[in-house]
Amino acid sequence: MSLISQKILPKSRANKTKREDADEPSFLQGNEDTENEDLDVLRANKRKKERKDEDEKLVIEQEREMKKLENSLFGSLYSPVEFGKEDGEDSQDRAEKGSALFFTDRSANSMLSVYEEDGEFSERSNDEEETKQRKPVWADEEEEKTNINIAQVNRLRKLRKEEDESLISGSEYVSRLRAQHAKLNPRTEWAQLDSRARHDSSFDDESSDEENGAVLARGYKDVEAVEDILRTNEDLVVKSSSKLLPGLLEYSRLVDGNVEDPSKGPINSVQFHRNAQLLLTAGLDRRLRFYQIDGKRNTKIQSIFLDDCPVRKASFVPDGSQVIIAGRRKFFYSFDLVKATVDKIGPLVGREEKSLEHFEVSPDSSTIAFVGNEGYILLVSTKTKELIGTLKMNGTVRSLAFADDGQQLLSSGGDGQVYHWDLRTRACFHKGVDEGCMNGTALCTSPNGKLFAAGSDSGIVNIYNREEFLGGKRKPIKTIENLTTKVDFLKFNNDAQILAISSNMKKNSLKLIHVPSFTVFSNWPPLNMSLHYPRCLDFSPGGGFMAMGNAGGKVLLYKLHHYVHA
Repeated sequence: MSLISQKILPKSRANKTKREDADEPSFLQGNEDTENEDLDVLRANKRKKERKDEDEKLVIEQEREMKKLENSLFGSLYSPVEFGKEDGEDSQDRAEKGSALFFTDRSANSMLSVYEEDGEFSERSNDEEETKQRKPVWADEEEEKTNINIAQVNRLRKLRKEEDESLISGSEYVSRLRAQHAKLNPRTEWAQLDSRARHDSSFDDESSDEENGAVLARGYKDVEAVEDILRTNEDLVVKSSSKLLPGLLEYSRLVDGNVEDPSKGPINSVQFHRNAQLLLTAGLDRRLRFYQIDGKRNTKIQSIFLDDCPVRKASFVPDGSQVIIAGRRKFFYSFDLVKATVDKIGPLVGREEKSLEHFEVSPDSSTIAFVGNEGYILLVSTKTKELIGTLKMNGTVRSLAFADDGQQLLSSGGDGQVYHWDLRTRACFHKGVDEGCMNGTALCTSPNGKLFAAGSDSGIVNIYNREEFLGGKRKPIKTIENLTTKVDFLKFNNDAQILAISSNMKKNSLKLIHVPSFTVFSNWPPLNMSLHYPRCLDFSPGGGFMAMGNAGGKVLLYKLHHYVHA
């Protein structure tokens, strides 16, 4: 009993022990719950990471399978650009199985495919790249063996570069045909790029390409030269500045210049504005008309009616600001293109001329020279429209022409002589006889002032070198005898390679002269077309258009294919 009694605790102590024993399990249970939550989070993160790794591996496997499938279908698309980054086993398998999956296309002159060239790019030296040249896919051997006589067939004569050229090779014949096609279909100006801007921007493009890792493929080192050719359709064989060949003139008939509003009377004046798009027409119906020339519609812009003046001549002032209009009257008109106003000027103070229908405007737009009575030439200022001086010939005045940018004036008339006047001193410094001329009726100087042409009432046109004529040589370079009636009109084109001569007394009496050879174009005037009675003619500033007014009230418009610009 004593032993048992010794182990029995007091009642209060026993109760305390029971409470401690009851509290101890709750503390341990709380620790166990916290540990279980941490383990669950770790397991969840681990499962997410494993799923993510599995998804990535699955995507990689799918991409690899797709590449293998594409390689098996289309050839080596991806293997060259990887440069051996795969595992050793994969690369070894590809080497063992590559012969069955990949092939080399050697059908085009034994050249490698584009992708295999890129794969072997790093293995080839720079010397081989420079010496290697791109070859055409196919070449016709018969072209070099074939010789074509372009002088024998009329329609092929236009392909000649020299007048006496006849036989050319087949390849040269093809290139000239291509150049002829490009000439007949001139380039579009809106498609032209600014070469300077393109050159400046190329440096930025190159730097950006280098930053992005872009590299030009082999064989495209001279990309700028290739782009310059591909970005234009200009002639590569025959240049627009080349000499015009004699014999046949290449031209085509366009829609009439005044098709929207034909004149009811003879056309006495046609002239292009300096911008080459505006055409002036005037005639005896007392109307001055303006057209926008494009060769297709030729839209009418404006029409001005002059009640008291049948127009004998109308002309733009060279600076393009106004139009001088004159008829068989004591006065003349000035039309301001900017203000759109018409001013009536005259009669001139101190003069009794009843007609001011013949006049010329100086190239510097400062002076208007009118043909007066009894051998007088009237000089009028274009600004003030007042008489500033007179010149006196021995005979009657019939025709005038300016030279040396308006500093000199040529005149001819009833005495058969050609006068040279210095407008700064108002004096005649040279006078010479026009060979074979009894009565001069027309004069014209070339744009550069080296040549001048003189026509007479007998239909003879003499072409002179001005320097030789002023030096005492009276013999003309060439005498044109293709007209049989009085010469009424002479006109050089912009580069003095064509001279137009006409007479309004005979139908189709209009000839075009090839000035370098002094021969007449044999296919002008056209045989199957009537020009009626030609009265006036003008070439556009670029030489591309030629407009001719006739007595029927029409303005015939032609395109000269040798000249690219209007």
